[in-house]
Amino acid sequence: MIKFVLYIFIVLTIPFPGFSQNIEVIQMGGNREIFIDNYLIDKLNGVQIIKHTPHDEGPVLYFDKPWEGIFCGYCTIIKDQGRFRVYYRGLPVDGKDGSNIETTCVAESQDGIHWQKPVLKLFKIGGSRRNNVILANDAPSSHNFSPLLDTNPKTKPSEKYKALAGEDKAGLRAYVSPDGIHWKRLRDEPVLNGFAFDSQNVSFWSESEQCYVCYFRTWTNGGFEGVRTVSRTTSDDFISWSKPVEMTFGNTPREHLYTQQTSPYFRAPQIYIAIGGRFMPGKQVLSDEEAKKLNVDPGYFKDCSDAYIMTTRGGNSYDRTFMEAFIRPGIGMKNWVSRSNYPALNVVQTSPEEMSLYVNQDYAQPTAHLHRYSMRIDGFTSLSAPYNGGEMITKPFTFLGHELEINYSTSAAGEIRFELQYENGVPVPGFTLEDSQAIIGNEISRVVRWDKGADLGSLIAKTVRLRVQMKDADLYSIRFRDD
Repeated sequence: MIKFVLYIFIVLTIPFPGFSQNIEVIQMGGNREIFIDNYLIDKLNGVQIIKHTPHDEGPVLYFDKPWEGIFCGYCTIIKDQGRFRVYYRGLPVDGKDGSNIETTCVAESQDGIHWQKPVLKLFKIGGSRRNNVILANDAPSSHNFSPLLDTNPKTKPSEKYKALAGEDKAGLRAYVSPDGIHWKRLRDEPVLNGFAFDSQNVSFWSESEQCYVCYFRTWTNGGFEGVRTVSRTTSDDFISWSKPVEMTFGNTPREHLYTQQTSPYFRAPQIYIAIGGRFMPGKQVLSDEEAKKLNVDPGYFKDCSDAYIMTTRGGNSYDRTFMEAFIRPGIGMKNWVSRSNYPALNVVQTSPEEMSLYVNQDYAQPTAHLHRYSMRIDGFTSLSAPYNGGEMITKPFTFLGHELEINYSTSAAGEIRFELQYENGVPVPGFTLEDSQAIIGNEISRVVRWDKGADLGSLIAKTVRLRVQMKDADLYSIRFRDD
């Protein structure tokens, strides 16, 4: 009997071979985790993280008003209580960056698919107030006005919406609004100085960091020299900001990141998704004749751009798991002009199964517009297994919640099984692969069950690992939830 007890003690205390040692235990709580980085993953065998290509849904909004024009850009999408808004720069004439010719415009939608431009009558443009302009005659702020819906529980109702805008000489200014339409400066003085601020300066309230965070473009050699990159600053009150810190990108090649559009993923706000515009200066695709035929502005066809994806969980480092384009330029030469294919800020849910991403296309052309792309909910990436199968084992973590909810898909021949293990890799009795009921199907939300049921209450707050065995299947996200 003593020998048997000693054997059990050894099995339960000596880590299994192949597990990484000295890994910090992840406090997962009830957070949803999407498989877009290696944060949760300790071991992959026959399974890999794959990137999914958003589906092209076509144009949804043309910038065809006289005060809008071919240089509209720096779009922000905000969903507030079922209503969608897109904010964007109106600029019909090249070379007027930071001038009062620029305006900030808005369009609205009930579904994120069909958009209208409201007649707001706030500013007189071209002799008429019948327009959709929310900010004008406030140079240089309309050049890159970038709003947010403030989710800070302490924010004032009069400051429900906030925004940052500016450039190197004026500095970065802060704005507030009770409704997203009527705006005023939070104060006359800039809240941040000393940088170019010439791209979109994106900000949000971070639930996980409990502060405001701003990501903005800087240059590796300062000023406007070197390679376009990203820096970050934080604030407790949206007025006083920390000394900016340049972001790092792991062991990846330097590229010109013209925009980065970092924002919390709405279903997992501890993960910041950055879907931005990658700029290839001097990489010319169109000939002079092709550009003339398309009626592209002469200064905007000697470079090209596409959309990339990266992530961060706070701090000064991005994870560039994928160097490949997230969205490639579309078929046809009109998609290969300079500063086209720049994504709007924020991904939003547009149906129970779908989320949407919006991209500026046909820049500097008469057909300039906003394009919509759709994705499966949580479907930026997935853990993917081939027909021959494979498995993933997580790092050790603790969780809160009585059930394991998954977003997944399999083929008819495929399946997924789940096992909970102690930290050292020993299966938890009753929650082994053999006890797991095979999951087959395609669902945004399904609860994992074992022969004894789905209740994980006995393991709440205990350190465990999750082993996932897959065949011809994709796993998009997991979450431990209460009923």
